[in-house]
Amino acid sequence: MSYAEIFQPQRQDGKMQVHWLDFVVIGAVAAGVWYFYNQVNTVLHYNWDWNTIPIYIFRWDADEGQWVSNLIVQGFFITIRLAIWSILCASVLGVTFGLFRVSPSLFLRLLGRAYVEFVRNMPPLVFIFIFYFFLSDQIMPLIGAEDFVHHAGPTSIWIVERLFGPANLFANFLSGVMVLALFEGAYVTEIVRAGIQSVGRGQWEAGSSLGLSRFKLLRYIIIPQAIQKIVPPLCNQFIQTIKDSSIVSLISIQELTFLSVEVAVSTTRVFEVWITAAVIYFFICWGLARVFSRLESKMAESRGR
Repeated sequence: MSYAEIFQPQRQDGKMQVHWLDFVVIGAVAAGVWYFYNQVNTVLHYNWDWNTIPIYIFRWDADEGQWVSNLIVQGFFITIRLAIWSILCASVLGVTFGLFRVSPSLFLRLLGRAYVEFVRNMPPLVFIFIFYFFLSDQIMPLIGAEDFVHHAGPTSIWIVERLFGPANLFANFLSGVMVLALFEGAYVTEIVRAGIQSVGRGQWEAGSSLGLSRFKLLRYIIIPQAIQKIVPPLCNQFIQTIKDSSIVSLISIQELTFLSVEVAVSTTRVFEVWITAAVIYFFICWGLARVFSRLESKMAESRGR
């Protein structure tokens, strides 16, 4: 039996076939969970109590007469918003500096490389602390984020809360997005650079021989081919951004990790809270991985046509 027959998933009529190794993995995971649970009980003498967790997911609001989201769900939505806005801003930075990295201009190439090397060779926590305090003290007052919220009408507040979360934390959220985008943008830059440079030199020469300017050459020939190589790692970077968003909890961005800390401290249900948070992060990332996998398959099919 070949390596591919053992380790690659088998498909029949478009459906995934269950392999005996799947049961081995499931058994190993179950054994690990049982061992962890047993050790917590016997070594730490921890008394498990899951009854308090549902209260912090949804709660009954007597004033509104309905169930409303509580801290854990609120943190979940802030995490999603933070990741989406961060990857969008990081993509703009990444495309810009990625083009700088392959530019014929020495100055632009050095500028792009300096940005990438500066971010990649600095610990994430140090980078986030430095830029967060600079952004919150200098940039936020300059763009008037807090003044905008204070003077905004009901419609504007409604839009802000749907797109960015609680209006009273708007400036704080923007600072977190900017910091995370600056950090993730360096990795997107390298993804874009690698995608562009993966296009064969002959494509550049063929476009130049047709008299195309560099802008038209990139727009009509290079970028459409590079996108096929850029999208898969960019999807993975989006998943990485969701996980990296937990770091900004240290600068008081009220996403899932930050609010999980608050719940764990207030309830003393440390293991239950963090297991719940871990499960939420897992299903977010796993679900996105499945979606992006289907997207990559569609793109592969379109290339084959």
